[in-house]
Amino acid sequence: MGRHAVPRARQAGVAVITALLLTTLAVTIVASLFWQQQVQVRSMENQRLHLQTKWIMRGALDWARLILQQDARSNPTVTSENGPWATPLAETRLDDYVERERVANEKFDATLSGRVTDAQARYNLANLVQRGAPDPVQVQIFRRLLQRLSLNPGLAQTLAEELALSQPVAADAGGAGGTGGTGGTGGAGGGGGAGGAGGGLAGSSNGTRREPLELIRVEDLLAVSGFTQPMIEKLREFVVVLLPGVNVNVNTAPAEVLAALADCSVSEAATIVQFRRRTAFNTAADFGNYLAGQTRKTLPAEVKVEVKSDYFLVLSHVRLDRAALDAQSLIYRGPKSPVLLWMREI
Repeated sequence: MGRHAVPRARQAGVAVITALLLTTLAVTIVASLFWQQQVQVRSMENQRLHLQTKWIMRGALDWARLILQQDARSNPTVTSENGPWATPLAETRLDDYVERERVANEKFDATLSGRVTDAQARYNLANLVQRGAPDPVQVQIFRRLLQRLSLNPGLAQTLAEELALSQPVAADAGGAGGTGGTGGTGGAGGGGGAGGAGGGLAGSSNGTRREPLELIRVEDLLAVSGFTQPMIEKLREFVVVLLPGVNVNVNTAPAEVLAALADCSVSEAATIVQFRRRTAFNTAADFGNYLAGQTRKTLPAEVKVEVKSDYFLVLSHVRLDRAALDAQSLIYRGPKSPVLLWMREI
């Protein structure tokens, strides 16, 4: 009897261990399946939240376009910083407008905030070059802007030469100068979008001289020798890349940009800013007359300015539960209705 009891006890022990192992394996498999399911559910929730933030962003852009369109109807010839578009949208709760399954005692945040700024309040870097060569008048303007910002003014000529090398060779300078690459409208100062200063590759049949310096956003200035990240941060709110020939709006430009245009001090330009907040300039001649009366400076005939704007930057921030989306967009307010030119996440 004793001899048979030991093997049976061993068999029983092995059976118990096997059962425990199988149970552990089953529990592990089930837990793994639940975990994978939870990951998939969370992934689907994240995708849904991301899509919802994009739809909210689209709604915000539609709102901005509507405001700009109404402003154009009310003020067809003048764009000033007193317009309704210039009022920032404070953080607004959207909880009641977002479809979502509600869970008891759950904290759910959905907010939208943003602001519209005049892109033409900034200096347009695309104007530094004209017909494939640096424009000396515009180079001097940008040089003065760099001086007002306590930056190296010599970088104005450096940047203009880099841009000129990227553009098509002028027809009168060597024959068959082809057209440049497709230049969209772009923004710097945190903005993006291809800027009109682009071209093709060096040695290509379209007449370009070298691989282009593409100014898609202000950070692209780092590709130019002499520009550093701290300088980029200083320039961010004062420069933009639009189509060549788009000029500064003196009704919205900051004092530093006005000082660069008029070749006056920043304090004198600040006086102009204070005046225009009360009374916007109706024409470029009005600005020139006021400038001459206040600073005894005469705006050169080659320096073109505007009192109306067609390009606007929209900064939007959407927060939806654990998802957030920050974006910058460029809107062109054309003769018919505002058009979204580009949007990028920041």
